[in-house]
Amino acid sequence: MPAERSQAAGRVTISEVAAEAGVGRATAARTLGGYGHVSPELRQRVLAAAEKLGYRANALARSMSTGVSHTIGVIVADIGNPFFAGLVRGVCDASRARGFDTIVLSTYEDLDEEVAATNVLIDKRVDGMIIASAAVSGREVGHVKEALTRGVPVVLVDRAIPALDLDAVVIDNRDAAREAVERLIAAGHRRIGFVWGPPMAQPPATRRELLAAASRNLWTDGERLRGYLDALDDARIPFDPELVMVGRKVEERVTQEVARMLSLPDRITALFCTETEAVTGALRALRAAGLSYPRDVALIGFDDSAWAAVMDPPLTMIAQPVHELGAKAAEVLLDIVQGAEAGRETHTLRSRLIVRSSVGPPPGA
Repeated sequence: MPAERSQAAGRVTISEVAAEAGVGRATAARTLGGYGHVSPELRQRVLAAAEKLGYRANALARSMSTGVSHTIGVIVADIGNPFFAGLVRGVCDASRARGFDTIVLSTYEDLDEEVAATNVLIDKRVDGMIIASAAVSGREVGHVKEALTRGVPVVLVDRAIPALDLDAVVIDNRDAAREAVERLIAAGHRRIGFVWGPPMAQPPATRRELLAAASRNLWTDGERLRGYLDALDDARIPFDPELVMVGRKVEERVTQEVARMLSLPDRITALFCTETEAVTGALRALRAAGLSYPRDVALIGFDDSAWAAVMDPPLTMIAQPVHELGAKAAEVLLDIVQGAEAGRETHTLRSRLIVRSSVGPPPGA
């Protein structure tokens, strides 16, 4: 039989399914491609024939004929980072529930890699993209505009880009940072180090210079810095540029900068760390100096995780709704893909401050 010869040689074709079902090829194609009108009786015959023959659709060919691939793309900074891994899981869960597959690409915060990843997804004919972008200015978003020009909707996640009028799903970074620093202030601290700040070549001389540098950095980092400054302002604590880490955002640099803050004549008594690597770098610096938290230095970090809860003492951390971020981004994107008008709205989710045992009063208080 023709169908049997084809299966032995390779993929079953639509023509073979049509012959098995006793329908025309066009009817089989509409049924298997999920487009156009087919009567319930003929649809059932085609599907039964496809199952009998072991037919497997060619997704790319189907997308070329229908314009729909039922696939979305996700571009994140580092899939190995637990934050982004959890976010991607949220995207996958929400998209799967609506019949869509997900392609994930990682850029390692490299804008050139992000541009290349966007081009890959356009070539794969995805129906839409979710991007945690490394872009910070209007000069760096040409690849996103190209996707939109090609008819591929884009939703931003974790980071907004002020230069783009797009839907974005983020957390309340500024409010979260303010709440964390307010807790340190309420415990009696006034010398509070901020780790990490913008990657400046030289330490800032003024607050204005620091904020100008932050505006050229990732949106999330700038928002967390502004929350830190808001809390200081509310408590009428003077801003001290020596208490803000600048330079490369890596753990080794954090350790060096925290060590410097600890060696100041009027040294820090508390630290607010805005990333997981910032927390681990700070802990290394405290250990190297023979100090401990919360006895010598109070500590609050961002991105709660299981390891923070089992530290001794457990760490007070800001918990982000990671899975919800990804799921919400997918829902917003798929609504647009399926006909809703792009809202061009920033969807802000709430974080939580998980209070544990890493905050105490300043030494001698």
